[in-house]
Amino acid sequence: MAAPVSTVGKPSAERLPLNTTSFQKKTRTKLISIPGTRPSVQNGQLLVSTGVTSLDYLLGGGLAVGTVLLVEEDRYDSYSRMILKYFLAEGVVCRHELFVASAQDNPDDILQELPAPILDDVAIHKPVEQPRLSCEPQDSLDAMKIAWRYQNLPKVQSALASSSRFGHYYDVSKTMEPEIRQAAKCHRFYLTEHPTQSPPTHSTMLESYSALLKSLQEVINSEGFDVAAPMSKSRNILRIGLPSLGSALWGDDLSCHDNPRNGHALATFFYGLRAMLRSSLAVAVVTVPSHLIQDRALMGNITRLCDNAIALESFKGSERETNPLYKDYHGLLHVRQVPHLNCLASKLPDHKDLAFKLKRKQFTIENYGTALSFWQPTCWAISTNVVFI
Repeated sequence: MAAPVSTVGKPSAERLPLNTTSFQKKTRTKLISIPGTRPSVQNGQLLVSTGVTSLDYLLGGGLAVGTVLLVEEDRYDSYSRMILKYFLAEGVVCRHELFVASAQDNPDDILQELPAPILDDVAIHKPVEQPRLSCEPQDSLDAMKIAWRYQNLPKVQSALASSSRFGHYYDVSKTMEPEIRQAAKCHRFYLTEHPTQSPPTHSTMLESYSALLKSLQEVINSEGFDVAAPMSKSRNILRIGLPSLGSALWGDDLSCHDNPRNGHALATFFYGLRAMLRSSLAVAVVTVPSHLIQDRALMGNITRLCDNAIALESFKGSERETNPLYKDYHGLLHVRQVPHLNCLASKLPDHKDLAFKLKRKQFTIENYGTALSFWQPTCWAISTNVVFI
């Protein structure tokens, strides 16, 4: 073993100081801190909760600020409208500002139907495990095993959830109290209050969509949501809810004819909306009646213009409503588009066979493929139309 080098007799002035190294510790850039947000562990993008815990997990931890979530409506527009209400209710609880635009219902009526938050849902008590009696034979417990053909199946948690909680829970059977709802600032756009004119022949966007983008741009600039604006006050998030875009109520014939005259109006609107949100502290959830749009290629272009896209397929009025395989669910959820933010490859969901159910106090998305394969192994191809674009 080598002997230690002796420093006895050397002057102390010859010793190198401890801070003479030229290396410096690299520090992370300080992220903006806004209530109701958190940075993504994957790419550092600022995230907000959609109000549905399982949907946050499916999107990679939450909805990234500056992005658009497209929800293809179910045929009766009940569950897609519920996701929009969850999104807006989460904004009210987090004290974010809201922007609600509609062509059918008054935005005030939509806000009055927001579900009530469960404010005391932080503490979740787990049942205490009962001690096993000493007289219970151990051999009988070991003998209780499933069939050999299912022993090697992976144990998968059916409900989609993450280890860290993000967002709140809501009671669908109750509406939010007016005191809580009025505490949040809301900007409204009601199409009937904005008279529109026929668009010019050279324009590819409808006047209704153009007026909506103009109103949204004014709110972003005047309220300080533009990231390029000087920070004169504390920053906040603008949550944008746009229900049933592309319907005939917006003056769009996309869902009325096979060869619509304004076929590219909605795609042009999404192009302008995403470009606007990229440089602002805003996030949007848009619902579209895709089952009424006959041109699937055009619907694919609209999907690619959004950062996130999911489709809801309700069991109402179909044969699956009475099928015992789907008795625990209300519909299927298909992932159409996943975000590609600050990364070369996006994070894909762990499971493709997804179903949703609406309980009294929770809207959950679960993996139903494992349960179906256990009871009927030949049913793996029940939902094979999940496409990742």
